[in-house]
Amino acid sequence: MDLLLWRHAEALDGEPDHKRPLSARGKRQAKRVARWLREHQPRNLRVLTSPAVRTTTTAAAFSKHHTVLLELGLGYSAQEALAAIGWPDVHDPVLLVGHQPQLGELAALLLTGKPYPLTIRKGALWWFSRRERDGQTQLFLRTVVTPEML
Repeated sequence: MDLLLWRHAEALDGEPDHKRPLSARGKRQAKRVARWLREHQPRNLRVLTSPAVRTTTTAAAFSKHHTVLLELGLGYSAQEALAAIGWPDVHDPVLLVGHQPQLGELAALLLTGKPYPLTIRKGALWWFSRRERDGQTQLFLRTVVTPEML
């Protein structure tokens, strides 16, 4: 199974926080990463987003078909997000579009087993893959893509 973590692109400041739209730069960031993702995406990719405007707009640059998942919203832990998607038992690939610090903690949890405060840059995509080899489960970081790289 593949698990892709995409931090929302740059958003404008303002209140309420969950209604902050993407900035012009953020829209460009989202389009760049979405273009790359369309070319490289795994089959049957399911897209899940936080309910915040900046995450749903980031996801929409890639696909109009995404599902809002409350557990990807602000205030939820990395463990709650994983439990909501059924990790590690889910078989189809999943793209989570969300926020810091949750996505960074989730990446650290996958890499080290502990939810350290790792930072994922705005607009960046981290792609993890899990596979079975010789009766053992292996998890690896397939790639990291940032808007500035594209």
